[in-house]
Parts: sequence; C-alpha cells; structure tokens
Amino acid sequence: MKMLHMVSFALLVVGGVNWGLVGLFDFNLVEVILGTLPGVAKLVYVLVGVSAVYLAATHMSDCKVCAKK
Repeated sequence: MKMLHMVSFALLVVGGVNWGLVGLFDFNLVEVILGTLPGVAKLVYVLVGVSAVYLAATHMSDCKVCAKK
C-alpha cells in the first residue's frame, strides 16, 4: 500500500503543478511532453484524477496529523 500511496502522491503533485502552470501561464506541461501521444496524455489525466480520489478517500488513515485525536 505504501507504493500505491507514493505513486498516487507523485501523480497528484504532477497534476497540481500542471494546473498551476495552466492557470498562471496558459502552459500545459503534459500536452507539451506527451502532445504527440494524445492517448497517453489522456491516461495521465485519468491517473491524476484517480490518484486524487484515492488520496482523498484514504487520507485520514495515512496522515499523521489528521489521525491524532
């Protein structure tokens, strides 16, 4: 489960940085890197979304700060 958490976190960071670049500079890093492979770019977007849902659902059990009562 730790590996799944680490991969999900990395994908969430990639998605966050990409959206920050899109919002600030209208620059889509995923499209620049994977623009010639639209199916792969779409897969990255789907994986980022699934990672966000997974981390939101498992956050309470993984987070040391939130788990404290």
